[in-house]
Amino acid sequence: MTLLCTICARGGSKGVVGKNSRDLLGKPLLAWTIGQARETGLFEAIAFSSDSDFLLDAALKAGADIAIKRPDEMATDAAPKLPAIRHCLEQAIARTGKLPEIFVDLDVTSPLRLPSDITGTVELLKSSGARNVITGAPAHRSPYFNLVEARADGTVGLSKVADPPIVRRQNAPRCFDMNASIYAWRVGTFLEHPAVFYPDTRLFEMPQERSVDIDSDLDFTLVELLLRKRLASTGIKP
Repeated sequence: MTLLCTICARGGSKGVVGKNSRDLLGKPLLAWTIGQARETGLFEAIAFSSDSDFLLDAALKAGADIAIKRPDEMATDAAPKLPAIRHCLEQAIARTGKLPEIFVDLDVTSPLRLPSDITGTVELLKSSGARNVITGAPAHRSPYFNLVEARADGTVGLSKVADPPIVRRQNAPRCFDMNASIYAWRVGTFLEHPAVFYPDTRLFEMPQERSVDIDSDLDFTLVELLLRKRLASTGIKP
């Protein structure tokens, strides 16, 4: 079965300036994700998409197979990500001349994943027969019990009300925080109808310590701390 990996990263970032190429324990942030994809041995090609020539060059040096220039209109602060992923996928198919059955999109800002998380996500997609699989970690708050949302009049209430009401967290359905780390799709489904959620979407569970998504300087500091601790415990050098 042919598999393809896409990695999409913009050159601009307001939360953490230059984060996608920022040094993380001696390597640019993007290199961690490319290395994890390579380590799985799953992919016939790893395609990296960006509006930044600097990032594209850095990705090739880090081991990406294909560098794809993203159109400017797909690289603004307001641009959704699915069109950029689709553009990367279509360009990668055109350049390789092969139509994969499955593709996996990895987010550069989630470098704490393990290669086994990627393989586990793909195995769940294959075994379940689902159209796609996303990843997430157990939620800190339950929408049935202690997650509230603001109403238009300024009052607040539970995000999701059950009947009868749920009075213990243990009685609530399991809920997850999407960690934006790994997305796996069946290519035919995605090209016909790009979406994150379908009626049969599945979730591959990851622990909190591998689910930090870098969106601030504090997140970056936390990721660096956790990664340094992991490497020290395994004796592996960055």
